[in-house]
Amino acid sequence: MKTVVVLAVHKPCALPDDPLYMPVQAGASLHESFLPAGDDAGDQISDKNPFYCELTVLYWAWKNLDCDFLGLAQYRRLLRGKGKRPLTLAEAEERLSRVPILLPEKRRYYIETLWSHYCHTLDPGPLEETRRILAERYEMYLPEFDRLKKRRSAHMFNLLIMRQDLLDDYCGFLFDVLGELEQRIDTVGMTAFEARFPGRISELLLDVWLFTNGHAYEEVPVLYTEKIHWWKKGTGFLKAKFLGKKYEKSF
Repeated sequence: MKTVVVLAVHKPCALPDDPLYMPVQAGASLHESFLPAGDDAGDQISDKNPFYCELTVLYWAWKNLDCDFLGLAQYRRLLRGKGKRPLTLAEAEERLSRVPILLPEKRRYYIETLWSHYCHTLDPGPLEETRRILAERYEMYLPEFDRLKKRRSAHMFNLLIMRQDLLDDYCGFLFDVLGELEQRIDTVGMTAFEARFPGRISELLLDVWLFTNGHAYEEVPVLYTEKIHWWKKGTGFLKAKFLGKKYEKSF
């Protein structure tokens, strides 16, 4: 079987040396080229990268690559294999022989629900509008979407590997919802950080799609290739929850 993980990259950096990965320059239509492959060829939405983040690479791969299993990772976050290194092709295919989907281990918000965390840290408008879109177009997903107000964990970061037919279904749903959301939310006056709401909403929609459809999956640990500023993340989280200070940048 053919298994490919497209690796969204927006700057020159060290890349995994394994045939599982295909580095793709994210937002290639907006920047000088530094990789052989960019998300600006064929059927693509490369110019939406400032809003959709790594999803422009997923869209490109979904529309232009022919694979049995297709996945997405980022240069600084990948699924982890043995020995604290990136998941290899052999490891991925061994797991995919048992289940059709690989996802990262859930991120847990012990003192927040997914809904309250989003509303404390960001403008809740896009999240509320997403619910209205689901009510109009995808009513079957509403019960799971409403569980965001109770759930405290999720498969985040848009890290995934899926069998192609399932990815077709997921991407069809995801990009239809985000495309409509983009039309309804006015970004005039937003900072670049605030305007990335489609990318953030997508992280919550993955489990909404997954749990509604009941697909089998395995979780894989996450490998971080850059230093995480846990103190800044933690203090930012607490200030948002208890002092009402919205996030202004990524940590």
